[in-house]
Amino acid sequence: MASESDPNSKESSLMPSRVDVPEAQLQAASNEELDSQEKEHVYIADSLSLPRQFLFVATICMSMFTLQVGLGQTLDILHVIGDSYGITNPGVLSWLVAGYSLTIGTFILISGRFGDDFGHKKMFVIGTCWYALWSLIAGLAVYSNYVLFVFARVFQGMGPAMTLPNGLAILGQSYSPGPNKNMAFAAFASMAPLGSITGFAAAGLFALAWWPWAFWSSAIALSCLAVFSAWVIPAQPVNMEAQKRTLRETINHLDLPGCLTGVTALVLFNFAWNQATVVGWEKAYVYICLILGVLFGVVFFLIELFWASAPILPLAAFTSDIAFVLACTACGWACFGIWVFYAANLVVTLDGISPLLLAAYYSPVVPSGMLAAFAVGKLLGRISPAWVMLIGMLAYTLGSILVATMPVGQIYWSQFFFSTLIICVGMDSSFPAATLIFSNAVRREYQGIGASVVATVVNYSISLGLGFAGTVERQVNRGGRTGEDKLKGYRGAFYVAVGLAGLGFLLSVVFVGKGYLGERRNKKGIEKEGVEEKEVKGDLIRINASYHNVANQSNQSIEGLT
Repeated sequence: MASESDPNSKESSLMPSRVDVPEAQLQAASNEELDSQEKEHVYIADSLSLPRQFLFVATICMSMFTLQVGLGQTLDILHVIGDSYGITNPGVLSWLVAGYSLTIGTFILISGRFGDDFGHKKMFVIGTCWYALWSLIAGLAVYSNYVLFVFARVFQGMGPAMTLPNGLAILGQSYSPGPNKNMAFAAFASMAPLGSITGFAAAGLFALAWWPWAFWSSAIALSCLAVFSAWVIPAQPVNMEAQKRTLRETINHLDLPGCLTGVTALVLFNFAWNQATVVGWEKAYVYICLILGVLFGVVFFLIELFWASAPILPLAAFTSDIAFVLACTACGWACFGIWVFYAANLVVTLDGISPLLLAAYYSPVVPSGMLAAFAVGKLLGRISPAWVMLIGMLAYTLGSILVATMPVGQIYWSQFFFSTLIICVGMDSSFPAATLIFSNAVRREYQGIGASVVATVVNYSISLGLGFAGTVERQVNRGGRTGEDKLKGYRGAFYVAVGLAGLGFLLSVVFVGKGYLGERRNKKGIEKEGVEEKEVKGDLIRINASYHNVANQSNQSIEGLT
């Protein structure tokens, strides 16, 4: 009996080993590879002195600061620029802002991939120089017409499209995951309100003399920043894989078909919505651009899914959590773009405030935004990003409702002031949350792509949101001939912002619920495993006891026979 059971027991004990050993070996090999990569990588920020580290982070943060300066300086003196060119159509005025955000959101993905292949520091410096050049041309457009100015604004946006993702990638590669990295990203996000208000204030001051100086001063400052960043940013780790590639392999890795179709889809789709605010949807070419944009978008996704060997959009990194975060981010920042543009139009056009006073109106976003950004940096290590998003979407919703229901001529310290305080909490919570989640989710060599996706969603949503709101404004303002008609148009645009923020809030509630259910399932799974483990132990004890009973009976039988 024992001899018959032994071979079976040996066979049963050997069967799992034939399946489990290769699996264990593969897992061990994978862990060893990850450990070796972790050991080989040097986190640059850890080797810098505290003063040099401060200069390094501050320089990288200038990419977000200067991006928002470019947005704020035009928005503050929008009507001054419009009056100099004789622009009366509000749709044309929106292009002065939307064109800038359009190219930022469109070219960020490509810039991130170029940074991965050719160096993030190099792309950062080139982007700063490009930004300075087209800021100079934007100011010189005063001697031409508004078409050149819009053209310059569109090309101006390609500068931040290069500096923003590569700056984020440099931070992601320079800091190991932990509190320092969280605070570095929080500092980066805190530059958004500070840069915006600086742009507002500087443009308002220069408008007292001559508005082109707002852009010429930016060109001078950006030129100095380019030189300084070349010195203060440490040399980045060399991408050995990129250096070993042939020209053909480099072209394949850049995913040029994906870049071409993706850029075309984004430009055409956005152009259709923003141009519709100028000429209306009655024009055939607006519909054609929209349809072509959708078709190119379909082709882009097909290329990325089935053809590209190194897709520019890392769909493999898109977990359901990241998808929820990006959807909330898109809704929130589209709401913010509408809020900042139409709130400025309302108080300038209907209340008659000056550009410099408008900068003062928006100034509370600096302390509120910076406080929110650093609070998020502290909270992200302690609470789920789902709750951070929920708070941000709630802030967007409340801030939009306050300004949407604000009567004309109301004192500043009422709804406008509190709307400004609240809405920047959403702005400075959604961006660092989404960036950190994506930065920690993708492999280190694709930091530029991960950061690029977040920045693309943010900036493209601002431009597209203005197109949505402008379409509604055009439909309800009856031509905007009277102040009452203009107010109806502005209200319609604000309700679009409220709707987008509300959608983001609902998505964030679903996100929180999903995380809660996931935690409960995991907890039940652990408890079930514990119960099963106890049952297995009980079975083993019973089997062992039975074996001993059988053995004792056999021994007694043998003793009886002898």
